[in-house]
Amino acid sequence: MELQEKTVREEADSQSAKVQADGQSAKVQADGQSVQADGRAAEPQAAARGTGRSRNRNRNRNRNYQRELDALIQDLEREGRKPRLLLHSCCAPCSSYVLEYLSQYFAITLLYYNPNIDPAGEYRERIHEQQRLIREMEAAGALGIPVRFLEGRYEPEAFYNAVRGHEREKEGGERCFICYELRLSMAAKVAKEGGFDYFTTTLSISPKKNAAKLNEIGERLAEEYGVSYLMSDFKKKNGHNRSTELSEQYRLYRQDYCGCVYSKQQRLAMLRAQDESDRISKDC
Repeated sequence: MELQEKTVREEADSQSAKVQADGQSAKVQADGQSVQADGRAAEPQAAARGTGRSRNRNRNRNRNYQRELDALIQDLEREGRKPRLLLHSCCAPCSSYVLEYLSQYFAITLLYYNPNIDPAGEYRERIHEQQRLIREMEAAGALGIPVRFLEGRYEPEAFYNAVRGHEREKEGGERCFICYELRLSMAAKVAKEGGFDYFTTTLSISPKKNAAKLNEIGERLAEEYGVSYLMSDFKKKNGHNRSTELSEQYRLYRQDYCGCVYSKQQRLAMLRAQDESDRISKDC
């Protein structure tokens, strides 16, 4: 079954909008069609936001995002509404459970915008798996509402520009937070231009991703762009385990590193250290 997506543009504007990330033009493609929306550099401006961020961090630590999502879904069911959701996806395995879960309650358009992925061959492999998953889940009747697909332009220079100066940081630190914001900024912009009711990301399903930080960034971008952020922590309700089951069911390619060259280097270093430890153990 072919995936189709309408062009995302403002009603009164017959020209394609331009999506930019960190000053670069990001072209969004939908089954051979392309659209663009204006954007700006996604790297956080810490000096201007420091105090507010500190307050948000303290508040977010005590929030139950799954409970908030459950309450929203109950309201939607009571009202008989199925809002339009722009869902940023980092990869097919992480999106599997989220699609199964949220397609019962939302009309989803999945945005695949991940300029952090390295190398280009890895990017192509992941996007192929994302498209295949959507087709096969729909064919299997696993989606409540058919899911549309948007492919973001692959522009690694946007990622490298955004994280410049943070190259040596470990996974899970400020570099990762900048990467979160780079991708969520694109999602917010596309959601705004496309008239979506909500936007969110699959990233929180990973035990290695900071759900509180993702929701903090999402809320701030929601205020900035005027589109509601769907608060979430998809690893809850057995979400991560279910994504593993679905990945096996659909025979998905599961990468062993997050995506960027820095996470790949860290993964390789860990494997070398493990190999050395195993070798020493055998020698003893």
